[in-house]
Amino acid sequence: MKKSNDSKVTEFVLLGLSSSWELQLFLFLIFLLFYMTVILGNLLIMVTVRADAHLLQSPMYYFLGHLSFIDLCLGCVTVPKMLRDFLQQGKIISFSGCLAQIYFLHFLGANETFLLTVMAYDRYVAICNPLHYLTVMNRQLCFQLVFACWCGGFIHSITQVMLVIQLPFCGPNELDNFYCDVPQVIKLACMDTYVVEVLMVSNSGLLSLICFFVLLFSYAIILTTLRTRFHQGRSKALSTCASHLTVVSLIFVPCVFIYLRPFCSFSVDKIFSVFYTVITPMLNPLIYTLRNADMKTAMKKLRKKYAASFFHSKG
Repeated sequence: MKKSNDSKVTEFVLLGLSSSWELQLFLFLIFLLFYMTVILGNLLIMVTVRADAHLLQSPMYYFLGHLSFIDLCLGCVTVPKMLRDFLQQGKIISFSGCLAQIYFLHFLGANETFLLTVMAYDRYVAICNPLHYLTVMNRQLCFQLVFACWCGGFIHSITQVMLVIQLPFCGPNELDNFYCDVPQVIKLACMDTYVVEVLMVSNSGLLSLICFFVLLFSYAIILTTLRTRFHQGRSKALSTCASHLTVVSLIFVPCVFIYLRPFCSFSVDKIFSVFYTVITPMLNPLIYTLRNADMKTAMKKLRKKYAASFFHSKG
């Protein structure tokens, strides 16, 4: 354990997903594939939305482009460090590096939480008030809502870092995970962390739970409206809502499980952590593209455009 002269811990040891060297090599290949999918999939959505004028003018795809950017960044917070650790024996992270992971993880995670809530409101206006949809969801409001999401993420993440940075750490310094997060770190503090864990639940756990219930209630209203009022375009709207609900479940269920229960840990915590930090950013592009005719059409146009440009330059 590395300590400074005042016996404060200056780095943490990450126990990772496995101690078996053979299994770590296998996991390296699997997560490298996942990481490439996160990067390429989310970049593809961002480029497609930016390149297609029709999608760019739509509030839903404006938000989707920002969601892909957040997922792209979220995948870069923990996965590169995890991939490097798979190939070496000592899985060390400095105290400042640990705080940086906590900050960016919660900054992007809370931002995504708020953005999904905004996207639910967008679908509510589009389906329940279609005649005034573009008037209500104008570009200025969309920008303000996205800006509010980033501000909310910043406030939330700063609060999480402040919970950790004030704690004394004098040993042990082993974190039973592949990245730094508040629930694991505060358990290593050399003091009674009851109040801190309650604050963590209040800040992260209740925030996730409240947003989750708001989203479920919003989509319940949307689905009820679709059932009672509309017939034309119902299948397309249902497909869009199904995609959103799938993403919401993939994000919020792990968050609620991890952050809404202080004072205890379970063996499945690492599985939920993998879902939250790796699997969800990878699946979001697949969910939104495979179930979305507009995105698939725009991608075909983009592919034909670049193919034509390539062959024209060759000619």
